[in-house]
Amino acid sequence: MRYCRLAATLLLLALAACNDRSDQAGPPPSAGPVEVGVIALKRQDVPRSIELPGRVVAYATAEVRPQVDGIIRRIAFKETRAVAAGDVLYELDNRKYQAALDAAAAAVKKAEAATASAQASYDRTARLAQTNAVSAQALDDAQSTLLQAKASEEAARADLESAQINLDDTTIKAPIAGTIGVSAVSVGALVTANQTDALATIRQTDPIYVDLVDSSTNLLRIGEEVKSGKLGRQPGIAADVALTLDDDKAYAQQGKLTLAEMVVSQTSGTFSLRSTFPNPNRMLIPGMFVRAKVDLGTMPNAFLIPQRAVTRDNSGAATLYVVSSDGKAELRKITTSGSQGNDWIVVDGVADGDRLIVDGFQKISDGTAVKPVEATIDEDGVVKQAISAVQAEGKAKP
Repeated sequence: MRYCRLAATLLLLALAACNDRSDQAGPPPSAGPVEVGVIALKRQDVPRSIELPGRVVAYATAEVRPQVDGIIRRIAFKETRAVAAGDVLYELDNRKYQAALDAAAAAVKKAEAATASAQASYDRTARLAQTNAVSAQALDDAQSTLLQAKASEEAARADLESAQINLDDTTIKAPIAGTIGVSAVSVGALVTANQTDALATIRQTDPIYVDLVDSSTNLLRIGEEVKSGKLGRQPGIAADVALTLDDDKAYAQQGKLTLAEMVVSQTSGTFSLRSTFPNPNRMLIPGMFVRAKVDLGTMPNAFLIPQRAVTRDNSGAATLYVVSSDGKAELRKITTSGSQGNDWIVVDGVADGDRLIVDGFQKISDGTAVKPVEATIDEDGVVKQAISAVQAEGKAKP
């Protein structure tokens, strides 16, 4: 019993001592403002552009096919070389077509003779009819014979022209200027009129097309910005286009956006654009894939906000932190309009001179007291800022 009283007394004394030490320690010291890196925002005119995938397409394509049957006698071009419109490509054996032309020419002469005879007979009958020496029926018969002779002559001349066309078609010429590919046939091959397989294909590559693809939603938004004047571009003026090739090198020639297809794909919801480029050195080859940068214009009075400083809330709205006039972090919603490099283009939600928090915002929330430190961001998005005296002192301690 005595031991129990002693233990209880010691427990009471220990609790009292703890209470005394707690009263002497006092409340924990309050934490200071959070140090954050900031940059000053400034309105500026921001060039707008979009980068789209593209594919090179020939300016014009002509598949060469024979118009008459025949045996190829000569191939007059060098494969994969440039040809001009009207250059001779193939020559067919033309002997039977020359014979057909000669026969047609003879038929024309025969028809001309028949017409001359019918004309003389009609004239003679007409003179006799004036003196009632022949009947009216005889005059009508003479006139009918003359008309039939003239019709036969016209038909013979048409046959002559057709024979001449067939003879001319035995010489196959280039319909357009461009680069001709490999010949699908050789000398001695039999070809037929309008056959399915082409003898060769000519592609015009200077100038040349580059077909681009973008979403219909994006194009509608850009069109609205152009109409409202937000991009500083007049409607109807062709946009400039720059190309980057597969080897990541820029194409030296600049093109123009020339055509927009008025159909949206039902499967992908994409919209096709066509740009035209000069191609004097034949560097752009049909079928090649490229990346195109389309100049949309300049957006006045916009802000370039580093992407690292922008987050999204639960509703998907873009937000960022700025330093308020009383030294606290202030959360703001912003409106973006595309991007440029590592920056968002912001058109609403911030003002000239706002101090944007670009570093340290992971440790703050709306209303947190902050200590702003001037910072800079390089082209790779890396933040560089001055080290505070407190941090420097802490680093100097062993």
